[in-house]
Amino acid sequence: MIGSAEAFGRRFTRFADMECRGASALYEQLALSIARDPELLALAAHTAQGQPVPNLFLAAVHYLLLQGQADPLVQFYPSLTAEPAPPEAAYPTFRSFCLAHAVAIQQLLMTRRVQTNEVGRCVYLFPAFSLVASLANGRPLALIEIGTSAGLNLLWDQYGYHYGEDAVYGDWQSPVQLTCRLRGDRHPPLIHPMPRVALRVGIDLHIIDIRDAEEVGWLYALVWPEERERARLLRHAMELTRRSPPQLLSGGALIVLPDVLRTIPAEAAVCVFHTHTINQFSVEARDRLTALLAAHAASRDLYRVSAEWLGTPSPQLELTAWHDGQAHHRLLGYCDHHGRWLEWLDSGTGEGI
Repeated sequence: MIGSAEAFGRRFTRFADMECRGASALYEQLALSIARDPELLALAAHTAQGQPVPNLFLAAVHYLLLQGQADPLVQFYPSLTAEPAPPEAAYPTFRSFCLAHAVAIQQLLMTRRVQTNEVGRCVYLFPAFSLVASLANGRPLALIEIGTSAGLNLLWDQYGYHYGEDAVYGDWQSPVQLTCRLRGDRHPPLIHPMPRVALRVGIDLHIIDIRDAEEVGWLYALVWPEERERARLLRHAMELTRRSPPQLLSGGALIVLPDVLRTIPAEAAVCVFHTHTINQFSVEARDRLTALLAAHAASRDLYRVSAEWLGTPSPQLELTAWHDGQAHHRLLGYCDHHGRWLEWLDSGTGEGI
């Protein structure tokens, strides 16, 4: 087990309190109970180093259920039954299922990764890319995503966007229509028509192949059981991506990224982005990524958009723009990890840095 049982259990408590509350009553109840259960904590400890343990553990159980495991636990999962039983009563059945399927769960924990391809995050990527396009004087964007999963967020400009007003941005006929509630008194920059995209490249240690039924099943398992709308959007996004697949490269970002950057044509604006990914990097790997981008930015302008949740109350949406080799950092806003809300903070414009 990584660290003491007490410290390990705190991961589940934090997950319940900060991520599940108000979003998944079932996962909140399960996580709080797992945090006090040494036997299930020992099972969860088989998770690969660097992975978010609660997310992966709960996804492994969800995956087995979605594969058709006949078990009383199904009655508590809204993704598997129209009228689920109360989540407060779920833990004894959940615990029994985990112990009965410990070998299968352990195998999933050791071989799978949390690669949630949450298209809802595009609601804050869109305004960030709009700002980048303005800073780049309208040049087409060369988008490179680190931790791309199946590459669904690379097709962000093929989705429709609703921000609590009459206007619909993006493709109003797309089967993927995303809704976001704006907080605060600042409105994010939203370009219409949308920024042009020159190319799309995704990098991941393990690309999820959406032509493979087992891989698709894992993506659905990563969606929380109550969130049927997220599962529906995932299905439609995969349909669009199958018709217009982006370029997806398997391998570590620090190894693959330099070669990708060297291939970007001079007329395109390089924009590297990642969402909820570098929490799986070591501190040393994060520093190396920043140094790699800075080194490339010595010879051309470069933009980095990130949405990460590293010890802050909410995920932070940030932009680092390198111009003439100098880095300029902007905190663009705070956001929900699934894109339910966005609080835009940046008061600047696309003029200058």
